[in-house]
Amino acid sequence: MTTDAGAPWLIVGLGNPGPEYAMNRHNVGFMVADLLAERIGGRFKRAGKAQAQVIEGRIGPPGPAGRRVILAKPMSYMNLSGGPVNALRDFYKVPLAHVVAVHDELDIDYGVLRLKLGGGDNGHNGLKSMTKAMGPDYHRVRFGIGRPPGRMQVADFVLKDFASAERKELGYFVDRATDAVECLVIDGLERAQGTYNS
Repeated sequence: MTTDAGAPWLIVGLGNPGPEYAMNRHNVGFMVADLLAERIGGRFKRAGKAQAQVIEGRIGPPGPAGRRVILAKPMSYMNLSGGPVNALRDFYKVPLAHVVAVHDELDIDYGVLRLKLGGGDNGHNGLKSMTKAMGPDYHRVRFGIGRPPGRMQVADFVLKDFASAERKELGYFVDRATDAVECLVIDGLERAQGTYNS
């Protein structure tokens, strides 16, 4: 898939807006986006009509080797993420292969990362909405949250905060996922997979 190397990247942290969701497992994409925002040195601001908060900046080495990025958190709730993301993609003229979704993943153990290009949505409503709006050929940084214990429903599990034992390592895992996003954008998928797909 050839894309314009100079085209910007759109990095989307998936989550639900509002303080009541802030520490939910489903909001780990927002957590990674917030840390990336700190690293870029920007503050999220509302993006016009796109129903998202965005930061424009650069990651990587200073000068032409740095990559222009638009960092976004859709404010539409998870299951409607596709509309705001597609609006941003159109506005900033981002090729689909330069879109990165950062999201929670049930079928991976807690804290484990998997990076890939394209694929299904595995029942994830944010991905389902994005794929419906744009097609499946965007990058995913999948952050493992594990399966719900016992008979707990998936919907209840993802909308619960991380357990206290998980929170002890959460900062480290979010930091590592943020490193993985930067590596993907700067060095490409293969290098990022080799380094971070554990």
